[in-house]
Amino acid sequence: MDTPEPLLISRRELASLMDLDAYYRAVESAFRAHAEGRATVPMPLHIAVEGGGFHAKGAFIDAGPEERFAAVKVNSNFPGNPERGLPTIQGAVLLYDAQDGRLLAILDSAEITSKRTAAAGAVAACHLARRDSRTIGICGCGEQGRAQLAAIARVLPIERAWAWDMDFAAAERFAKEMSKSVRFEVTPVREIADADVIVTATSAREPFLRTVPPGTFIAAIGADNPHKSEIHPDLMATAKVVTDLTSQAIAMGDLHHAPGVAVHAELGEILAGRKPGRESDAEIIVFDSTGVAIQDVAAAACAYQRAVGARSICMA
Repeated sequence: MDTPEPLLISRRELASLMDLDAYYRAVESAFRAHAEGRATVPMPLHIAVEGGGFHAKGAFIDAGPEERFAAVKVNSNFPGNPERGLPTIQGAVLLYDAQDGRLLAILDSAEITSKRTAAAGAVAACHLARRDSRTIGICGCGEQGRAQLAAIARVLPIERAWAWDMDFAAAERFAKEMSKSVRFEVTPVREIADADVIVTATSAREPFLRTVPPGTFIAAIGADNPHKSEIHPDLMATAKVVTDLTSQAIAMGDLHHAPGVAVHAELGEILAGRKPGRESDAEIIVFDSTGVAIQDVAAAACAYQRAVGARSICMA
């Protein structure tokens, strides 16, 4: 019996199918599904090689009747690639129908990884930052820093931002570009300053954020393997720590470098109403985001369904 060929969905097509709101809804639903016991997430696989590495992540989500999906994503991450004229992250997501095992689609993973990671930061900010947060600082002026700023600005009343990078010229370029795409001014800075929200999206191997004022929300994005670290253990110890997935954060997030630090909740538990989020304006809250495969499954499933709909319209 012949089965339909899987869809090939390029980065360009993904960009036309999925906006930030679609990624936000997909990621939010994925975290809630995990908290409600409707998802399975094995530990990821990392293969280190000279100059970079490969990550493999997979998960299953039961999204309701006739909507059970599994996906496996394989990404390469080579920080030196921009000097070669290549993207830092490249890879593919394989999306399956978890009811019969059919391969539904092969999707470009760079777009999904970037946007679903930004969406997770925005979901966390929406539920964990102070509602009156008006300033944001971006540490790390690469693609993810750009995506985080755009996504978080959609859910909080941000009025100004600063951008910091080890390469000040990168911060200047970031500020010039992003000031045109968001509704407020972005200023390049040579030293990390205070802000209501701080995003760390770097490839740092040593922690650089040690102290912040009471009430700060930190989206710690960069530590996605055991060798990366952005948030000093002393700051982790004084903050309320929320993870995307605690077992994964212990293995490869900033929590990996802060043994003994208590975890308040996983983000899904807060979304499902099982644990409280922010309980006072004075709390410092760290969201330790390592990137969970349920985000990839939910985003890929949404993109696939939209692609099927779009191609059906074109064929009609």
